[in-house]
Amino acid sequence: MRIAFFGVGHMGGPMAANLVKAGHEVLAFDLVPALLQEAVNAGASAADSPKQAVENAEVVISMLPSGAAAKGLYLGDDGILDAIGQDSLIIDCSTIDAATARELAGAAADSGRVMIDAPVSGGVGGAKAGTLTFICGGPEDAVERARAVLECMGSKIFRAGDNGAGQVAKICNNMLLAVHMIGTAEALQLGVDHGLDPKVLSDIMFASSGRNWSLEVYNPWPGVMEGVPSSNDYQGGFGVNLMNKDLGLALEAALASKSATPMGALAKSLYGLHANAGNGGLDFSSIQRFFKHRDE
Repeated sequence: MRIAFFGVGHMGGPMAANLVKAGHEVLAFDLVPALLQEAVNAGASAADSPKQAVENAEVVISMLPSGAAAKGLYLGDDGILDAIGQDSLIIDCSTIDAATARELAGAAADSGRVMIDAPVSGGVGGAKAGTLTFICGGPEDAVERARAVLECMGSKIFRAGDNGAGQVAKICNNMLLAVHMIGTAEALQLGVDHGLDPKVLSDIMFASSGRNWSLEVYNPWPGVMEGVPSSNDYQGGFGVNLMNKDLGLALEAALASKSATPMGALAKSLYGLHANAGNGGLDFSSIQRFFKHRDE
């Protein structure tokens, strides 16, 4: 297929590269020239403008940092929605608020086009390995139509419901992720403060009722697990600033539905403090440092 891809950063770049590896023709666009060049080095072609990227595209994919960016791309003064072919499928993989996702899908439907939201879980590692989880919202037939393309970038594809449902499910997941990452870091620090080896404690909790994804796959204590950001000075991965953005979306959703999310609110507060201390660019597992004794 001919695929237009917008946003080839830490996540979008590997995703576009996997589409190329699967044999698709990928025409990429990004506002950052260096990122666009990396996509070209991985086999994509560079578009000179957003509208050029969607010419004759059968599928349009966006992976952008915010709802404002997604809205600007599709509906802004130079928005591309009307330039996309009527038979093209539009897939927004950005993590944005559900209201904007529904607005974009509604505008697409009003113009005779089909759009789904398909935010992802799995981080940069999953993007590179092609093992992402896609959490989709939109018409069932549209999600099924997208499956062949999404399977080139991920290993699990879910339909959460109608347009916007993918975004709601994603922010629920990331709120829980923040909560159990904070809990894991807090527990590890408590054990180490009492003289326990963090690796031994991790093994004990892994085999016990405290087992969770952060402990099992993404251990936040440096040196306990190979190949994760905590063992690389918290570089790479999913940034604290992005986690803060997603927690903000979760709290906005909670306000809209009058849902009680005290743990999510506390997680947002802790990650906000962590970011304000200069850690916004680090991986979110660096919350481990928040619990470290300040006199060390």
